[in-house]
Amino acid sequence: MKKNMGTADRVIRILIAVVVISLYFANVINGTIAIVLLAISGIFILTSFISFCPLYLPFGISTKGKK
Repeated sequence: MKKNMGTADRVIRILIAVVVISLYFANVINGTIAIVLLAISGIFILTSFISFCPLYLPFGISTKGKK
């Protein structure tokens, strides 16, 4: 896997995941939508730690800066 995510992209994904998790534990979101958002948050966190987004691959997108 070639890394295709830049630092800004990774930070934004982690912040979004933290906000969704906070809203869940504050009982602002619940039910099916909460489960879906928590699953997406888990994917955001995972992709942020490995710096690779599989959805970027078929489109040739890379937010990682040039060397």
